[in-house]
Amino acid sequence: MIEIDISGEERELLKNLIAQLRELVLSTSSEGPLDPSVRRLFPAAHAENQELEREYQKTMRDQLLEKRLSNLDTVELSLFDKELEPETLSAWITIINDLRLVLGTHLDVSEEEELSIADQNSPDHHQRAIYHYLSHLLGELVDVASI
Repeated sequence: MIEIDISGEERELLKNLIAQLRELVLSTSSEGPLDPSVRRLFPAAHAENQELEREYQKTMRDQLLEKRLSNLDTVELSLFDKELEPETLSAWITIINDLRLVLGTHLDVSEEEELSIADQNSPDHHQRAIYHYLSHLLGELVDVASI
C-alpha cells in the first residue's frame, strides 16, 4: 500500500478536474476531428497519410477511450482513500498526466518553455497554478511508484 497525503481541497480539485476530463473525452468520436485540447490523448500514428490515420483512429480511439474511462473510474473510486494499491497508483499517474496534457495544450505549453505562474493578473493565472500543481503531484506520484 502507498500512502497518499493530499488535502481535502486538493482531492476536491482533482474530483472537479476528473469530471471535466471525463466529459471532454466522452465528447470525442472515432470519426471526425478531435478537439485540439485532447489531441495529445489520442496521438496520430500516420500523420503523413490521412487515409491510414482515419482508419487507425477509427480502430484505436475507442480502445484508448475505454482504457481512459477505466482509469478515471479507478481514480474517482479511490480519490478520498488514504492509501493506494500499486495498480491504483498507476491509474492516478495516468490520469494526472492526462489532465496535465489537456491543460498544457490549452495553455500552449511546450517542452522548451517553462510555464510561469508569476503574473497573478494574467487571465489564465488560476489554470497555470493548477498546471504547476498537477506537475508537482505527478512528479511525487512517479517518485513513489519507482521506489
